Parts: sequence; C-alpha cells; structure tokens
Amino acid sequence: MKIYAPAYYRDFKCIASDCPDSCCHGWTVDIDEAAAARYLAMPGSLGDKLRRHLKRENWGWVLTLEENGRCPMWREDGLCRIHAEAGEEALSQVCAAFPRLRHDYGSFQELGLELSCPEAARLIFENRDYSLQESSSPAEEEADYDEEAMATLLRTRRELLAFIGSRELPMAETLAVTLLYGYAVQEELDGGEAAALDAGGCLAAARECAGEGDSAALLRFFQGLEILTPEWKKRLSGPISREMPEALRPMLAYFINRYYLQAVSDYDIVCRIKLAVVSCLAVALLGGDTVATAQQYSKEIENDPDNVEALLDGAYTAPGLTDRNLIGLLLNKTPKIS
Repeated sequence: MKIYAPAYYRDFKCIASDCPDSCCHGWTVDIDEAAAARYLAMPGSLGDKLRRHLKRENWGWVLTLEENGRCPMWREDGLCRIHAEAGEEALSQVCAAFPRLRHDYGSFQELGLELSCPEAARLIFENRDYSLQESSSPAEEEADYDEEAMATLLRTRRELLAFIGSRELPMAETLAVTLLYGYAVQEELDGGEAAALDAGGCLAAARECAGEGDSAALLRFFQGLEILTPEWKKRLSGPISREMPEALRPMLAYFINRYYLQAVSDYDIVCRIKLAVVSCLAVALLGGDTVATAQQYSKEIENDPDNVEALLDGAYTAPGLTDRNLIGLLLNKTPKIS
C-alpha cells in the first residue's frame, strides 16, 4: 500500500508546556469504547480520577473538563498524566493520534497534521513544498472508490497545488482562480471534458461575476456556527482587515491536500474547494498574526464536525458564501466592510 505525507509530517513533536495553546483545554475529549473500558477498570488514584470525569453521552464516552476548562489529565508541565503514569498505549484513540491525520482510501493512505495544533500550524506555514512524499506499507487493500473519479481528483489536485506553489498570481487572485477552477473539475467529474487549469480564463470569469463583496455577510455565517471560546466570538464581531497576506498560501495548500480527495465519496468538489477558499478569506478578514489566527480558526471550525458540515452545506445556500460575494471580497480593492 502506498502512503503519502507532507515533508513536515515526521518533523512533528509535541512541545508540551511550551505550547501557546493546548489540546487539553476547552475541548471535551471523546473516549473510544476500548479506552473507556480500560479507564473504568484502572486501579489507583489515576483510575479514581478518570472515573470521576468519565461520562457516557448519547454518542459515546467523554472525559469532562475541570472547572478551569482543562482536561483532568493535564499536568502543570504540559504533559498528560495518563501517558506519564500508564504509558502511551493507555491513551484514547483521539489523544494518541492528535494532531496526526489519516485518510484511508483503500488502496492508498494520506497522512497529515491538523492546523489546530500550534506546533503543527508552525510546520504547515513554514512549508513551501505542497506535494506529498511517497512511502509504502506491506499491507495490500483494494480500492475503495470510483477509480476514474479518483484519477480525475488526483490529476487536478496536482495541477492546482502546482499553480498555488508557483506564486504566479497574488494571493487574492490565486483564491479566485482556485474557486473558479473547482467548477471546471466538477464538470469533468460529472462526465464532461478534462479540466485544464487556465488561470487567465478563470480570473477573467471571476471578474465577470464579482459582486461588491460584503465581509459582514461572510462573518455572520461564522457567528451562526458553534463557538468554542469567548475569544473567537469576540474576534468574529471585531474590526476587519483589508489585507490579503501572501502567508496564507500554505494554508490554502493544506486545505486542498486535506479535503480535496474526499469528493470521491459524493462527487462534489465545489463545496470542498469553497471550504478552502472561505477558510483563507475568513482568516484574512480577521487579521492579526496569520499563523495564530489560522490555528484558532481551525480549532473552532475544523475540530467541530458540525461546523465543517455546515460550511460544506452552506457553500450552496448561505448568502455570505455565494461566489459573487466571495469573489467580490477577493478582487474588489474596496470591499464593503460593515
């Protein structure tokens, strides 16, 4: 089986107490059934504390937080008490994996890191090679997808990532071309001609459909999603930036690498490309340090499946996510900011 991963994947190491944020703060931790059974039977003070915080919800087991919002297993040195006292094998699946990602397509796998982790975010934003490196595993599995559709997605993703990495156009125009190219790829997935990436043609088409660009409409959409922290709620109603940082290029590549091939499940590439474009645009509008804002965005949006689903659905229904509004925000020099 072929395994693909970005060059920085194996460079990741948890920085524990040096981390400016924490995966042990603010999130109720999902616990898989096997780990829950271990924790319910674990002896000693560690087991006693785990059982005090282990709770069964409708969707499964969770580890509830302390009053200060911390995971009850978090230690002052930034390390996990379960890991320190019972070993890595005692961790739940979520805790053992985070921030590592694995997408299994049957005949191959793709690995990555989650942008919501500050150290992973640093590696993602320092990266300038948007391709994935190949390795192999002795495991052999059959393809679990439409092979023709996957071939289209793999080819067009390579072309799109090469365009993003070329820096041929400024970031705002790169996002506009990315959005319009999504419709060409969608047409191919629907049985049309092969989608060639014509940046000039996509940009011309984008300019024709650009609206005034209403940033408030876009941010209202995010205000209607589930919000994890008061800081995020405050930022969504705060001042808006007019800048489109070139530094967002690795973030766009990250979203394309993470979500693009998932279109093989439902043949809908437009909503996933729009997820990437909207995410970059939202981070630009919020301003501040680009890496820190992107990490906070990912923690609030990507780590909440309901929020991701709302974005994918909203690609076709939400007023703030229309092509006309998004392209207006990207290409108009003086977008409407209210």
